[in-house]
Amino acid sequence: MVSAAVSRDQSGRVMSRKVVRMTLDHLAELDAPCRSCVFWELDPVRRGQVDEPAAEKEAWMSAVLRDWGSCGRVMMVDDRPVGYLLYAPPAFLPGAGAFPTAPVSSDAVLLSAVYVEPGARGGGLGRMLVQGMARDLIERGGIAAVEAFGDTRGPGRPGARSCVTPVDFLTSVGFKTQRAH
Repeated sequence: MVSAAVSRDQSGRVMSRKVVRMTLDHLAELDAPCRSCVFWELDPVRRGQVDEPAAEKEAWMSAVLRDWGSCGRVMMVDDRPVGYLLYAPPAFLPGAGAFPTAPVSSDAVLLSAVYVEPGARGGGLGRMLVQGMARDLIERGGIAAVEAFGDTRGPGRPGARSCVTPVDFLTSVGFKTQRAH
């Protein structure tokens, strides 16, 4: 399923926006810091041993696609990827075990990464990605919750991690704080 919309940019030009399933081809096209980040996909010990993180990320996604199915959504604007999000059952994201409030519930899916290019932020594209994920999970059935770890420091602040979604974004799209750490 694809969610699509048409909007206008600041100059009045019509832009097509659609949310599509993440594929390995999309991953290769993304120009994002998370494209080769394996923060979530590997535990801290294995992460420190990786020589080629981009290849490791592709191998991870291939395994998840094979074993669980689609694990992400991509925001396409005028047929160009400008953002994405990744999610999977916690067993596929061992990096989450390093958080003080881990583990993620076994009947939940973990939203691990959300990224929208800086020039495309503020127009609801992140919200559309989350809604696309929600539609996918509802269609699958049997998933009790979506959990995420949020960074309270926010982007650009000292100590903030670019691979942890800002808590302000998560609360703006409906997440509630269950356990602070």
